[in-house]
Amino acid sequence: MRPYDERLDHLLAQAARVFADKGYHSTTMRDLAAASGMSLAGMYYYVRGKEELLAKIQERCFTRVLEGAERAVAARTGDPVERLQAFIRHHVTFFAAHMPEMKVLSHEAASPTGERLRRIATIKRRYVDLLEGLLREAAPDETPVDRSAAAYILFGMMNWIYNWYHPAGEIDPERLGALIARIFLGGFVEARSPVHGG
Repeated sequence: MRPYDERLDHLLAQAARVFADKGYHSTTMRDLAAASGMSLAGMYYYVRGKEELLAKIQERCFTRVLEGAERAVAARTGDPVERLQAFIRHHVTFFAAHMPEMKVLSHEAASPTGERLRRIATIKRRYVDLLEGLLREAAPDETPVDRSAAAYILFGMMNWIYNWYHPAGEIDPERLGALIARIFLGGFVEARSPVHGG
């Protein structure tokens, strides 16, 4: 038998796949039991229902991507552009390994309610704030409004990959992350840098 956290991780991973394939609203607890290989009673040991399961997927995923991004950025001191590149590479490689979760986070953002939604929103805000802080370091002349818009443009580029990207294809996640960083930075940061004639 798996330890507690492993069993919960397994349940969350399988639930994310089912939600991504069928949609949250079309999925039943029986569908989730079948996919996870757990009994309904076994699932109810961990969660009170489908909404709590979705909230746990979102909360755990956002917490892990935030913690990983903070470590990736902290490992790069000095150059603001390198710190921003580290954030982008981490985001892309993390979600390339969690494609169903990425789809669920994108499609079901508003499905949790009440306190669950507030907890998830708080973690998401910290993640966006981290990115906006990196953009402020890398492009200090941009206005706060443009930096905020640029943050969401970048998330749009990175988060859309679940629609077309296959991690086992010709371009691996590291290379994809580097490519997105190059495209984004070339348009947002380097175009304004005097070194590049901006």
